Parts: sequence; structure tokens; C-alpha cells
Amino acid sequence: MSPQDGSGFLSFHEDERAAQALAGQRAGRAAIRPFMPDQHREFFALLPHLFVATVDGQGWPMASVLTGDTGFVQSPDPVTLRIGALPASDDPAAPTFTAGAEVGLIGLDFTTRRRNRANGQLIAVDDGLTVRIAQSFGNCPQYIQTRTATPRVAAGAPVERLDRLDAAALALIAASDTFFVASRSRAGIGDGGLDMSHRGGKPGFVGVVGDTLVIPDFRGNRFYNTLGNLLGDPRAGLLFIDFASGDVLQLQGRAAIDWHPEGNGPAGAERLWRVSVERAWRRRGAFPFAWRFGSYAPTTLATGTW
Repeated sequence: MSPQDGSGFLSFHEDERAAQALAGQRAGRAAIRPFMPDQHREFFALLPHLFVATVDGQGWPMASVLTGDTGFVQSPDPVTLRIGALPASDDPAAPTFTAGAEVGLIGLDFTTRRRNRANGQLIAVDDGLTVRIAQSFGNCPQYIQTRTATPRVAAGAPVERLDRLDAAALALIAASDTFFVASRSRAGIGDGGLDMSHRGGKPGFVGVVGDTLVIPDFRGNRFYNTLGNLLGDPRAGLLFIDFASGDVLQLQGRAAIDWHPEGNGPAGAERLWRVSVERAWRRRGAFPFAWRFGSYAPTTLATGTW
């Protein structure tokens, strides 16, 4: 997002507008604020997990997740989030959580399909994290599958660095109905920053060809935050979770967008984006919850798979 447009909201940055034009759509005004409204501040405090985008030393987005007891995220004022947790020491994203670093956030309640996004800057890293919020906005509940969770102890298994997507990684991706993507605006774009976003579909909606993921882009909120960022900087971080085992798969790769696939994709796909995976890490049992599936979102049921 870019400076305020006179309405009190922030306006889309130029790459987001370019993505909207390539998609043949306009989102109109961006309902994105430079602060968190009270309902967002209260929402974050209800969550036992928070999905996070950071940037590594080479400028690549990293996608990760922080967890804690419900209430571990608090908002003392409309432009501050205090997160009472640090990344696990074996999280490949852990070194990126430093004071002054950019951060993107998405809070998602799997029981209610509610989600809110924010980004800003880490202004303190001590026994937790303090984030100064730059942008805050809500998202619709599309493509979010409901789940309920019971806390469990993380496995503590050593992180596995993968040279390529092995059979276990491919099986996790093939079975996934949910993943998260970290992206960033290109240098010189203004007040763009980092973004953490959610994608959902039926199991099998993410196709795999070798070490390339083929991802359908279904009809959404028409903001094109992620695809706009990827236009300017194709590097992306992805996070897949096995909700049964708690295994976490973190990927980095370069994305290319097919704006007009002409029916060469699952039902409901308006575009395709392909991510050529360059780095991958697996942490077995790292997501400390046992999940029970609820139901697919109505929008999910209207889409297809590969």
C-alpha cells in the first residue's frame, strides 16, 4: 500500500494497480488503515497462533508461524502489537526476527473463518516481539476451511533442510487445503512492505511439476496484494502445515504469473502462478496443536483440483 488517498485509508501501490489492470479488474478504494481498529486489536488477542512474514539476509521473504497460549498477542494501542512469543530456535526464519526488521502478519481463526492482516516493523525483540503497525485491513472468509484445535507439545525434532521436494513434502502439498505465502514490495515502491496471505482450496488444488508448484488464483477480494508484490519482486516464501501431524514445510522460490491460462487449470482458476522452489525446510511436529477438520468454505466447494 501507498500513502493515504485523502479518505483516511491507504491507496494501492503501483504494482498492485498494475496487477489489477492485468487481471482486468479494479478494487476501488483500499479499505486499509494506518492503524488497527478496535475489532482487529481484540481479534488478535483471541488467537493461539499468528502467521508471520519476515525477510532473510539475502532479501528473500520467509513464511513462519508463532504460537502461544490464547492471549499471547495483545494490542496496547492502535499502532502496536505485543507478541508474547519468539520463533522456535530451529525455525529457519528465526534469524530474521531482529529489531528494525519489516514484518507482515495475518491472524486467522480457523473456527470462525475470520482473518485480519497487518504489517509494520519490529521495534523490539526481547522475551517477545513488539510490532509498530503501518497497515491494517480485514479479509473476507473465502476459501478458509474450519478446524478446531487442542494444544499439544511440539515434537522438538531437528529441522530438515531439503535439497529438493522429497516424497513426504510432495505428499503434504498434495493433501493440503490451506497454505500461506509471504511476499514483499520491490525496492523503491514507497510504503509497500511485507505481506502475509492465505490461500485455500480442496486437497490437490496446488499442483506440483518437479520442484515447481502450480497454484490457481481463485476469485478473491480484488486487492491483488500478493500478485502485485510478486510482479515487482518474484521471490516468495510459502508455509504448508500438516494439520494431522503438526509437520511444517517452509519453502522459498521464484514466482511467475500466467494472467490468462485459458482454462488450463482447476475449475474456478482465473490465473495461475508457478513457484520454482529453491530452498525447503521441514520441521516435524512443530505446530503444537491437534486439529479436527470441520467443513470446507462454500467458495472452496465451488472450485476444482488438478
